[in-house]
Amino acid sequence: MSEDEQADAAESADADPTEDEASAEADDEAAEEGGIAKNDFVTLEYTVRTVTAEDGDEGQVVDTTRRDVAEEAGIDDDEYDFSPRTVVVGEGHVFASVDEDLIGREVGDSNTVTVPADEAFGEFDPEDVRTVSVEKIPEDDRYPGAQVTVDGEQGYLETVIGGRARVDFNHPLAGDDLEYEYEILEIVEDREEQAASLIGMYLQETPEVRIETETVEEEVTMEAHEDEETGEVEKETELREVERDTLYIEATPMMQMNQQWMFSKQQIAQDIMGRLGLDRVVVEEVIDGSGGMMGGMGGMMGGMGDMGGEDVEEALDDVDLDDVDVDADELVEELEGDEE
Repeated sequence: MSEDEQADAAESADADPTEDEASAEADDEAAEEGGIAKNDFVTLEYTVRTVTAEDGDEGQVVDTTRRDVAEEAGIDDDEYDFSPRTVVVGEGHVFASVDEDLIGREVGDSNTVTVPADEAFGEFDPEDVRTVSVEKIPEDDRYPGAQVTVDGEQGYLETVIGGRARVDFNHPLAGDDLEYEYEILEIVEDREEQAASLIGMYLQETPEVRIETETVEEEVTMEAHEDEETGEVEKETELREVERDTLYIEATPMMQMNQQWMFSKQQIAQDIMGRLGLDRVVVEEVIDGSGGMMGGMGGMMGGMGDMGGEDVEEALDDVDLDDVDVDADELVEELEGDEE
């Protein structure tokens, strides 16, 4: 390549920045103009559909925060939360095309973004439609359209012929472009709301949270120097009062049984602390006595507390204590003593 050609190439490179650089510049410009920027917490009302067919038929509703849209689409909404969603812009909480479209916009803006199939649920792969032995499928599921699991993979049964079954292991929406229609309701600035929304994104439920600023004593290093003879580092410290922000999470019984929370709460807490500048997270276990074994036991013990001495003794007469190292008379005396 000649010197002139090298110069032209350099000028061309300067004139055409990479996509990442262009995207970063766009984000910076949006931030300077006061619009939505990366890492902002934004609350959206949205509906996601497959792209409208060529014959004009409206696409299939994939997800929505609007109850009226769900009802019109015939979606079962008994256990579905239709409240708007809060997402962190640029963090992959929505499709990349939607993330990009949100940059620079304002509260009240709305738009419809087309999300290509390869960015949504992937292109349809004919090789993922395979023939398997019908013995791998439970008898109750041997009908077209049944969702089945074969060798750890989920798919949909297309046909059953003799001892063979044709199963499509593609995602049901593979190959479909999507339309993501949204409206920006608000930018969330409150850290407690931000924390609750992050937990909601992880767990699909939003617990009660609060952030408290506490003053604690911590040992602070004032000066450190290395001993020339021993090579040991000697530190001069003093106790100082410092402020620390703590997020308290009220963990409901349902949340404690959530597998995502059980296996990932350390990572979830670290993510929340990093994003919101918190110093620690405290999870408060809540037992409300509304049911389960603890509730039942509480009810039984409460009932026993209302019994008189004779009632207790009669109740104990119905119990086989031959194999139990307990003196019934002593137990009655203890219970009567507790009542007094």
